Amino acid sequence: MSELISVDEALALISAHQLTTKTETVKLAEALDRTLATDLIAQTTRPPAAVSAMDGYAVRITDIAAPNTILEVIGEAPAGTPFDRKVKANQAVRIFTGGELPSGTNHVVIQENTQRNANKVTFLIAEAQPRFIRRAGLDFSEGETLLTARTKIGAAELSIAAAANHAELNVIRRPRVGILANGNELKPPGTRLNRGDIINSNPAGLAALITRWGGEPVDLGIAGDSVPSILRHIEAGKDIDIFMPVGGASVGDHDHMRSAFSEAGFKPIFEKVAVKPGKPTWFSQRGPQRVLGLPGNPASALVCAHLFGAPLLRQSYTDRQILAQLAAPLSENGPREQFLRAEAKLTANGAITVRAADNQDSSLLKPFLTCNALIRRHSKAMPLEQGQHVPILLIRPLQT
Repeated sequence: MSELISVDEALALISAHQLTTKTETVKLAEALDRTLATDLIAQTTRPPAAVSAMDGYAVRITDIAAPNTILEVIGEAPAGTPFDRKVKANQAVRIFTGGELPSGTNHVVIQENTQRNANKVTFLIAEAQPRFIRRAGLDFSEGETLLTARTKIGAAELSIAAAANHAELNVIRRPRVGILANGNELKPPGTRLNRGDIINSNPAGLAALITRWGGEPVDLGIAGDSVPSILRHIEAGKDIDIFMPVGGASVGDHDHMRSAFSEAGFKPIFEKVAVKPGKPTWFSQRGPQRVLGLPGNPASALVCAHLFGAPLLRQSYTDRQILAQLAAPLSENGPREQFLRAEAKLTANGAITVRAADNQDSSLLKPFLTCNALIRRHSKAMPLEQGQHVPILLIRPLQT
């Protein structure tokens, strides 16, 4: 199981071992950016009856066939208070936007075309075609499917769900992703450092990515460089769907992460990937739980999270891969597939250009401030000149 596999093989294995989808019911106010688990069916009709689209007077169209017709005003119909009698010939009802059209009427005259005097109203112009009425069900009808399962919920979706009389929505539950750091030298941000100490920076960035990809990050803390310490942190994550340990996966004397998860009952699916950076990336399973082990170097951890963590959280890899034109040449690549941190830009003529960062050291975080893409270089790829095209994986929106 220690065989080195390709990136594509790793992605295929991750796809074959996706988490079982779980659902939950949340209030509308908590549903933004969630994903519907089931179709959303309208529980009401909108509007529930024919209503006025304007302020004016509800009439029978045949009663105002001539200009300066005078009708008797017998009541009013504001929104929410329907007029409860039938309107007869030569009668009118004062109506307001959203008011239910009274029985017997089929037209609304806007108030600008009338003159009111006590209970009499004069219609200044003749009108022949019914207008200014929103029919029942104009927007949607009870029983209609308004949104389908797997729809991402935004402002428009929340609005229509509320209008369809849903106070709660059935959504896909966010997977709980436990981030577990490892190393005696690691200290939380804000700590006064002693000689040899290093700030544990990986969880902050990983948690942001996990949230963006629809997961719920859980900080499992920092495990020491021993199997018992790591096992205690694993045991504390019983409700975790995906463990995301960082570091401790190489071949050094203090690298115990994989062996600890193996002792905890996780079965390996793959243990190494032929990729740079990220060779120590590994993937295991215990029942419904998954574990995606990431390298400890900060840049390696973030790159491999984009490569393998996003697909594990059902974020398509292929949808994020596009072609771009090199803004500078690239040298030939070695035997391992490589993903270079790079800055991609959208030019004025619509072309996409990309330039690799000068320093690709796996410990560096600063390049991520400007880099929004990863250039994919296949194993033993030949040198490329400026202007040639390369596949890139977008990790942030394009720059202009």
